[in-house]
Amino acid sequence: MENIPATSIAFGSILYLCDKPELIRRQLQGEVLTDVDLTHLRDDVSTDEITPVSILSHYDHKLGQFVYTGLKVADERPIGNRAVASSGIQVVVAGQRYGKGSSREHSPAAELYAGVRLVIAKSFERIYRQNADNIGLLTSTDFGLIQRIERGEAISYDELVKDRDELAATIVRSGGLLRFGRRHLQRINVPPVQKEKRPLTLFEKIIRRHLLETSQTVSNPVAGQGAFVRADWRFIHEYYTGMCEHMLNAAFERPLKLFDPDNILVFEDHTSYMHVSPAHLRGGLVPNMVAMCAAQRAFATTYGLRMHRTLTDEEALLDDGSNVAGISHAMMAEHYALPGQVVVGTDSHTPHSGALGCVAFGVGTTDMANAFMTGATRMTMPEVLLIDLQGTLPASVTAKDIVLHLLAQPAIRNGEGVGKVFEFAGPAVQSLSIDERATLTNMVAELGGFTGIVAPDDKTRAFIRERRGVDFHLEPWMHSDKGAHYAGVVSIDCATLSPFVARPGDPGNGLPLSELDQRVMVDIAYGGSCTGGKRADFDLYHQVLSWALEHHMTVPEHVELYLQYGTTAVRDYCVERGYDRVFKTIGARILQPSCGACANCGPGVSTGPEQVTVSAINRNFPGRSGPGQVWLASPSTVAASALAGELMSFEDLMRRAE
Repeated sequence: MENIPATSIAFGSILYLCDKPELIRRQLQGEVLTDVDLTHLRDDVSTDEITPVSILSHYDHKLGQFVYTGLKVADERPIGNRAVASSGIQVVVAGQRYGKGSSREHSPAAELYAGVRLVIAKSFERIYRQNADNIGLLTSTDFGLIQRIERGEAISYDELVKDRDELAATIVRSGGLLRFGRRHLQRINVPPVQKEKRPLTLFEKIIRRHLLETSQTVSNPVAGQGAFVRADWRFIHEYYTGMCEHMLNAAFERPLKLFDPDNILVFEDHTSYMHVSPAHLRGGLVPNMVAMCAAQRAFATTYGLRMHRTLTDEEALLDDGSNVAGISHAMMAEHYALPGQVVVGTDSHTPHSGALGCVAFGVGTTDMANAFMTGATRMTMPEVLLIDLQGTLPASVTAKDIVLHLLAQPAIRNGEGVGKVFEFAGPAVQSLSIDERATLTNMVAELGGFTGIVAPDDKTRAFIRERRGVDFHLEPWMHSDKGAHYAGVVSIDCATLSPFVARPGDPGNGLPLSELDQRVMVDIAYGGSCTGGKRADFDLYHQVLSWALEHHMTVPEHVELYLQYGTTAVRDYCVERGYDRVFKTIGARILQPSCGACANCGPGVSTGPEQVTVSAINRNFPGRSGPGQVWLASPSTVAASALAGELMSFEDLMRRAE
């Protein structure tokens, strides 16, 4: 990426991502729109839409050919291959929460490679904007720039970064994070932990124990200021490693001198089923994916990095039980993360491990490349929201129902949680297992937050002892202080909740299942992913499906039920308890641990727009899990709906059987 001089910049044509597909096509054909109604901009443009998962094996200029090819507007996809790259568009304008979803840096890279120099939106998701900073793509929330750009006026560089914190502005001016790191992160100090007079949240305490002192950051940052931290664990997976190595080889001499390689983990968790993935077969992408995996394995071997691989069905038959593998962030919680630590990974669902009382957050490829070389991970100090979960959870309500309820709140849908820490507390949280707490922290990615965290307790210690055989000692400081400052408090009476679902298109489209005013027939039911593939989730699948066998019920012929383990440990747990026999008898297809259908890369995805899926995954953006319609639900509701052939809670299914 080229360095951008700190001078005035004149931009070319503007593309308004509006809610009318024909207007988008006309702009790409060269028509200049005037007097655009900015209230009709597309909100919630996801990274899945900017760069669909099927193109992520590319990590160079080829990405620019495919930018926005997944964008869905009024049930159409108006932007085809090379459309933006051949149009001369340099500015893109959109609505709220631009860049939702995956942490893939491929999205801003594709925009930059297609010729886009500036993205203006009402608000941005944290990881997307940080990724854009890191590669030199300009972003702004100043809509006053639009008329000036339309007049051909040059905009000063200072104006373009005026709403950014000083560190972000410096990184952008430097031409990206790697250039900044080479210049400013050669000398890093680990300052002593400063004793604070004011009460602190658990998040603040952990960060202060991991802060790094650099020439470009303050020693005690407050919310909104940039900082660097030293992570206890850094992890990456196959969709990012090739791009990361490409960046590092271009910026540094080989062989690379990685910082503390013993604490770098490499996962192959998205590609186990690539040979039978409809999206990859349809696009002829399997050879690219094979090369991508081979490149990651070679990188891990060259630098002696610890690597975990998931297994194909055929490999699983030959496995002697020694292979420990699974979805990266689920593996981190099962095997590595500890209370009080900092964990960073190239996946937006890295906050999964926050259930253990650590600070875990997702970063993009450049951030990870910089962390590999310097040991420093960039962050902007966030504010903390307290999510106070009161009341006793009804037996039919799970953590997934809680988070779908939270996602549906107007303030959250409008972006109030973007970039913030979600601290989950209250008696309802204390009653949840660690696996269920992980559902809450995992889906902070959908809430738009920086991370999620739960204070560790005796359940945390028991989880670590049971899963790892380690007797972990909780230190007295590992909690939020009484009187700690929160940017806001969201209180939920969990006793009033009932099973929730989220309508297709966005995880925030939630409503109680009892209020659904239509009968939704189901073609596919999918239980799995990091969110829905844990031991506690499989306890729920088993509870519903074993009840069904006792009542002589099976899955209807027109419904396909898929159950995919999150890790090999979850698989072994289910086999030991005989769950797998119940699943096979009921007619489920059992899949080895992998991200699978959640990321449109395995069995369980839809193959036609008419198909309807009920899924335990965490996000249902357009095209995320195939071309069909995806409803999000809890594991219990997924299993019950599979049996009923329509969206239905387990309670309603049992009532129907009476």
